[in-house]
Amino acid sequence: MASAAGKRSRTFIAVFVAAALAQFGLLLAPPVRPFIDGMSGSLASISASLIRAFGGACTQVGAVLTAPGAHHFSMEVRDGCNGVNVVILLWSAMLAWPVRWQWKLAGLGAGFVLLQLLNLLRLISLFYLGQYSPPVFQFAHLYLWELLIIIDAMVIFGLWIRRAARNGWEVA
Repeated sequence: MASAAGKRSRTFIAVFVAAALAQFGLLLAPPVRPFIDGMSGSLASISASLIRAFGGACTQVGAVLTAPGAHHFSMEVRDGCNGVNVVILLWSAMLAWPVRWQWKLAGLGAGFVLLQLLNLLRLISLFYLGQYSPPVFQFAHLYLWELLIIIDAMVIFGLWIRRAARNGWEVA
């Protein structure tokens, strides 16, 4: 006979996989594409505004950030760079975890905001790395920040679970 913990684990995995597949499938739906593309453009716009606010030089057209002048560096915020994939993984875990819906909804909203704030830091750091060290930019873009943003999502999920347990939001 299966233990209660084993059954909960299988349920978590099944709901996580179903939620992730549904959300990733939704990303491919034509009605959703304008929202995702608009989000990429908004992240680029916010990044450019922050760069300029702190004295940097940056122009932005759509989802493309460009460093004017001697560096001639441009980067485009595309799928994978906008943080949506990691948000989907975080949301899938939160939807699969046995807590009350109020806590799930709070986690979905807070998780999205936190990951996007970290993603802005990622985009701005990559913008500067691309201007001054293309090899370091490539490493940071393809490996370092990919790993860090996933770790960020795992930390957010862990803190969310801990707080749910502390506040009695878990479902028996």
